[in-house]
Amino acid sequence: MLKTLFSIACLVTFGGVAQADCFDGLGCTDTHRFEQGALRTMRCGDLWYVRNRIFDENGYCFSTARGRANFDNSDCWEPDQSRVRMSAIERGNVDAIVRAERAFGCR
Repeated sequence: MLKTLFSIACLVTFGGVAQADCFDGLGCTDTHRFEQGALRTMRCGDLWYVRNRIFDENGYCFSTARGRANFDNSDCWEPDQSRVRMSAIERGNVDAIVRAERAFGCR
C-alpha cells in the first residue's frame, strides 16, 4: 500500500513551492476532508506517510532518520512541528490521521 501511495502522490512544483498531494481514496491534502472510514483501511506506515507529507508540504524540517529518509529537507523552513502553518482542512486531516493511528495502536 505504501508503494501505491508513493506512486499515486503527485507533487506539483511551481517556482520551488510545493503544492498539495492527492491520494487515491482520500483526496487532496488541502482540499478534501479525509474520512475516518477511508483512513481505517490504511496501514500504520501509510498513515504515517500521509500525515508527515502534509507537514512536508508546509515546510516542516524533519529531524528523525525516518523523516529525513522519506522527505527532502532542502526546501523546509520550520523545525518546530507545532509552529507549522496549515489550513483548517490540512490541520483537520492531520488530526483525523492521528485519531486513526491511535485507533490502530500505531507507533
